[in-house]
This record gives sequence, C-alpha cells and structure tokens, in this order.
Amino acid sequence: MKKEVIIYGMFLLFYIEASNNVKSEKRKSWKDKDIRDMTDADLEHLLDQWEENDEPLEPDELPEHLRPSPKIDISQLDMTNPDDVLKMTKRGKGVMMFVDTNEDISPEQADVIMKIWQTSLQNNHIIAERYPIDPKRSVFLFREGSQAVDAKNFLLQQPELSHVSLEGQIYYRDPKKQNAHKNQTQNKMDKKETKVEL
Repeated sequence: MKKEVIIYGMFLLFYIEASNNVKSEKRKSWKDKDIRDMTDADLEHLLDQWEENDEPLEPDELPEHLRPSPKIDISQLDMTNPDDVLKMTKRGKGVMMFVDTNEDISPEQADVIMKIWQTSLQNNHIIAERYPIDPKRSVFLFREGSQAVDAKNFLLQQPELSHVSLEGQIYYRDPKKQNAHKNQTQNKMDKKETKVEL
C-alpha cells in the first residue's frame, strides 16, 4: 500500500509540475516568443509597435486615398477650356478612361491596335495601364490623372478609334457622332426639366 501511495504521490507531483510549466508558457508575452512561433496577430502587434516611432511618410509615399489634395488656384483656371480644368483637378489622382475601337475591326486587330496605342502613349511619357474588358474595348488607367487629357487628345486622332469615355463624358472621333451625342444628351436634359416643371 505504501508503494502505491508513493507512486501516486510522485505521479501527482509530476502532473502538477507539468501543468505549471504549460501555464507559465501560456503566460509568456508575445515579446518573449520566438519569431517562428508568432501568430498573425502577434506579427501585426509587432508591426504596429514598430510603426509608432516611425517618421510620417512623404505625401507621394502615401496611398492615393490618404494623399493631401493638390492646391488649385481658381484664378489661373480657364473655365472655357474643359481640358485645362480636368488637368488641374485630376493632378496626382488616378483616372480611368474607356477606349472603344470601330466595329468593323476584328477583335485580333483591336487588341494589336490597343497595344500600339499604349506603347505610343508610353513613348510620350504618358503612363497608362491597359485592361481589356471586351474584344474591342479596354480600360486605360492613368496613375497621374492629368495625363489622361493628353492621352484622350492623342487617341481622338487615331482612325481606328470609335470613342473614349473620360470622367463621364463621351468623346467621339467623328465630329458628326459627337454633335449627335450632344444633341441627344441635351434632349434628355430638356425632357427631365419639363417633367420637373409639371
């Protein structure tokens, strides 16, 4: 009987000691852990602690939504020229432009033409990322929004272009289509105004 009590006593001591070791390991702070044993939450906490004492980032290093807006001098804006207004207001911001080719061009030709346009823009120091969304339609993304106006003017000179859409405005290469689009838009506006008056 004494042997059994001694064995149970020793077993109990080993069990208590082992459970204390497990509890002491759990009490360890995330700072005391080996980097290989850290969880994602520990790594996020470590990153936050490092960033607390960092100097603030320069405005051009910040993500676009955190950058301060550029100062616009309204006295220097020529309100009669919408291209200048767009250049001033979109400086330093990302802008998307939808580009459509003519209907009589095959999808393969349209892809090649869009690549040529993108390369031509880049050769003129206008950085545009191209994302095809349809066989004959692509989105051109400009990280520097003021460059979109120059790109629009370049694309409107291309014979394979049908139209571009920039900041909600549609620009057709063909002046007849552009005038027809303006008239159609104006008619819609007039109809809305007459409904409001009723």
